[in-house]
Amino acid sequence: MTPRIDSTSLYGTLNLLVLSALSSGPLHGLAIMRQIVDGSEEALQVEEGALYPALHRLERDGLLQAEWGRTDQNRRARFYQLTARGRKQLERERARWMRHTDVVRRLIHEEG
Repeated sequence: MTPRIDSTSLYGTLNLLVLSALSSGPLHGLAIMRQIVDGSEEALQVEEGALYPALHRLERDGLLQAEWGRTDQNRRARFYQLTARGRKQLERERARWMRHTDVVRRLIHEEG
């Protein structure tokens, strides 16, 4: 099992993870959470108390749109999808994240 990454380490990356999860199509909140957790082999844990406020902020900022629908279990849920503005923001966030990780990698690289 992969060691879990503390939720405080996710600060600042949750928006990127949510936008990325939605890049392949609409999902409801629990499915977004599952995609992040499963995609990270359970190393990343996203709490509902962090996810839903992030979804509402992203929707308020025009990066997501939501509509009511039915889950596979026939439960009523809000399904979120990227807007055109959200897709552009995802690309900016991906580029920013790659620059950030490249710099950190260079700074912490140990030569042996």
